[in-house]
Amino acid sequence: MKDYPADRTLLIRRVIAAPVDTIWGAWLNPESLPKWWGPDGFSCRTKRIDLRQGGEWVFDMIAPDGTVFPNHHRYTLVRPQTRIEYTLLWGEDGPKHADAWVDFEPEGQGTQVTLGMVMVTVEEYRNAKGFGAEALGLQTLGKLAAIIGAA
Repeated sequence: MKDYPADRTLLIRRVIAAPVDTIWGAWLNPESLPKWWGPDGFSCRTKRIDLRQGGEWVFDMIAPDGTVFPNHHRYTLVRPQTRIEYTLLWGEDGPKHADAWVDFEPEGQGTQVTLGMVMVTVEEYRNAKGFGAEALGLQTLGKLAAIIGAA
């Protein structure tokens, strides 16, 4: 495993009771990804979505109170059913927020999904921890589990 700077790295893990190919299919499907991405109560409004290495997803995450959070994911690696790496930007072509990845590892009858983010600065890491990014990430994985019927 790669060595990430502890003072800027968030890791969120959940075992989902479904095989890797099912989870992978929900993740790399432009129809399903926007339906489950984001914490409980959030929705996504997609501007562009191209889920392949070299592709991007430009979207707004919309909070239950209507607050809009512009996002831009640039996909730098797509290793089928194993790993996705992407850069997180604050809005379309905005400043870089983090380097992120998701790993898919078979575990028993299910799959361990690991979301990782290395924030650009220690301050961004502290802000993310402060607003509960880990719990919100687990909610996102919970929505993924629910959409594939593995909740």
